[in-house]
Amino acid sequence: MAVYKDRVVVETLEGKPTYVDVTDQVREIVKASGIKEGVVNCISQHTTCAVFTEEFDHDYNPAGDTFLQVDLNNGLQRVFPEQHDWTTYNYPGMRHFDEVESWPNVDSYLPGGDRRYLWNGDGHLRSTLIGGSVTLEVENGELQMNGLASIFFVDYDRTRERTRKLRVIVLGE
Repeated sequence: MAVYKDRVVVETLEGKPTYVDVTDQVREIVKASGIKEGVVNCISQHTTCAVFTEEFDHDYNPAGDTFLQVDLNNGLQRVFPEQHDWTTYNYPGMRHFDEVESWPNVDSYLPGGDRRYLWNGDGHLRSTLIGGSVTLEVENGELQMNGLASIFFVDYDRTRERTRKLRVIVLGE
């Protein structure tokens, strides 16, 4: 069995969940792998990011989000409301703050020492619910997806812009 690994780098936005259609990049990785029959695993490397398949939606709201993204965000808001204060969730607790503040790269997590950058409990819970990976079929060297299906990578942490990574692993013959 052959194994081929690559990654897709995604830049995310501050202020709202960032959805990125990574289907074309995954297709290119499958082709580059040379694997004809097998599977491709798309795995988020971050705990506030999810990976899923959904139909590509052709309708957008004024903010540039597709209607399916808006509907998903509205549903997730009912289940896990955005965290805007210390009382929305138990997370993050004082021990977590102490741990993060001891890290050598603390400014990348708490810019200016602002603990509000860890008010992302909703992002962690939303990504847990949606899931951090998808596995799809590779047949005849091609990613197998029907019709308008797309692979979406989403970062639910809206506290700041970030560079995120999606690991893509192709396994097979």
